[in-house]
Amino acid sequence: MSFLSKHKLPIIACVAIFIFVLFFLFSPKLFSDHYFSAPQGLTLNTNSQGQTFGSSTPVFVPAYVATPEPLKGIYMTSWVAGTPSLRNNLVKLIDDTELNSVVIDIKDYSGKIVFPISNPTLLAFGSQEIRVKDMQDFISSLHQKNIYAIARIAVFQDAYFVKARPDLAVKNKAGTAVWKDHKGISWIDPGSREYWDYIILISREARKIGFDEINFDYIRFPSDGNMQDISYPFSSTTPKAEVMRQFFQYTHDKLTQDDGTPSPRQPLGQNENRLKISADMFGMVTTAGDDMGIGQVLENVLPYFDYVAPMVYPSHYPPTFQGFAMPEAHPYDVVHFAMQSGVKRSELLASTTGQTVAQLRPWLQDFGLKMDYGPAEVRAQIKATNDVGLTSWILWSASNKYTASALQAE
Repeated sequence: MSFLSKHKLPIIACVAIFIFVLFFLFSPKLFSDHYFSAPQGLTLNTNSQGQTFGSSTPVFVPAYVATPEPLKGIYMTSWVAGTPSLRNNLVKLIDDTELNSVVIDIKDYSGKIVFPISNPTLLAFGSQEIRVKDMQDFISSLHQKNIYAIARIAVFQDAYFVKARPDLAVKNKAGTAVWKDHKGISWIDPGSREYWDYIILISREARKIGFDEINFDYIRFPSDGNMQDISYPFSSTTPKAEVMRQFFQYTHDKLTQDDGTPSPRQPLGQNENRLKISADMFGMVTTAGDDMGIGQVLENVLPYFDYVAPMVYPSHYPPTFQGFAMPEAHPYDVVHFAMQSGVKRSELLASTTGQTVAQLRPWLQDFGLKMDYGPAEVRAQIKATNDVGLTSWILWSASNKYTASALQAE
């Protein structure tokens, strides 16, 4: 018997085993449990019930962070978010102090969407301007540190959309030209429901890449400009406060019924990681008895958001407010009075209607206009917030320079 004949079966068995090993190593798609053992933040393509379906391309699913209680945050511009050296300094500030959250611009007054988007309907608007090319990865890195990520959208201030769709814009009184405020910024008429759907698309896209919360700013009518030469093509026959109430309700219904979370939906209140939504308000909304001419009424916004954030910056209150010649010089008193009024109105609404209302979470001032603001002024505002029974707050600084010594060490 020849050598090959004698060893034919063992050789064939070895070759078969060798081929099988090569097949296993270089054909992972045939072994889905291994191929789809994805890194954190990735999972299979899923349908609305969370069941997998046939595609070899993994779908990114963020590991969302639950809303911290108390929430203590800072604001970050898109330009800083797109500059690693700058944003890393702010992340370190969060790491080293009591801070646990960050609000990041995703659409400012320019109207540009600052991160890569994939929704073809949204892309067709042409409003993408990628300032933060790695936004998805940045949010993932925040989540790994258990930092809560909030996307800020400047809503009705939108220079780009006005240029693209002037028919939706706030106009001069004659209706022949786009109206602009004192800063030269143009606005969309808040009554344009077509534009509401655009904001919903942006919100869902932000959710898809990992943001835990969407924060809506400039959800109001214009206030600074020639108010004698202004008209609204969609809001001329409806009171401003009602226009805004309808927008609040629409936003709530669209984003809480289907927030774009790529996982099985759960009823409100039963999914702590569902998308949260928050609304920025003029600071005066807590004390004013009307809509201030901009459509904002506290009782109209409280039922439709998880959080309402009055911008109670002492520098922005008018002279003689509560008898103060310069309210900015009285940070504790101004914030305490404003938020105490807000708390009382919120509690009254809840008790008389039986509604669940938003938690109040003020924006506090970490900048100075007529005077310098340092640790004492920042801490005074935080103390005022706490003294009226509130625990959460966010610091605003347009320059993104924050008073670290005003914050408690981690």
